[in-house]
Amino acid sequence: MCMHVLFVCSSGGHLAQLLRLKPWWEDRERAWVTFDLPDARSKLAGEHLIPAHFPTTRHIGNLIRNTFLAARVLWSHRPDVVVSNGAGVAIPFFVFARLLRIPTVYLEVYDRVDSTTMTGRVCRPLSSLFLVQWPEQQALYSGSDLVGPIY
Repeated sequence: MCMHVLFVCSSGGHLAQLLRLKPWWEDRERAWVTFDLPDARSKLAGEHLIPAHFPTTRHIGNLIRNTFLAARVLWSHRPDVVVSNGAGVAIPFFVFARLLRIPTVYLEVYDRVDSTTMTGRVCRPLSSLFLVQWPEQQALYSGSDLVGPIY
């Protein structure tokens, strides 16, 4: 049986980093929740793209919209796992995945080594598996697993 993965991330660097995991995801069923922007459409050409609402930073209206999107997408797709590296768009998906008992994997971004990210702090207790890329990050997030840098 093929694993169905739902990737949830901001466009730009967050999306670029998850795309680097292609050797892991290329043979799996998958869908991508990200912002409907030119870079995302280009990088995800031929992939199943589900547009999320942006901006997410300090925008309560889009948080609410993405919460309804998360409920709808998770209920209809029923992925085997939700994978994210942030940013804010991940939060409602991790909350609903937890409620639906869908495992979640969070990969902390590689460029924040001396402090935690807001999304990392919120998603840490909601994560089935919390991955970091640097030993310094592992010290910031108890119970995290060090995977090394993903360039």
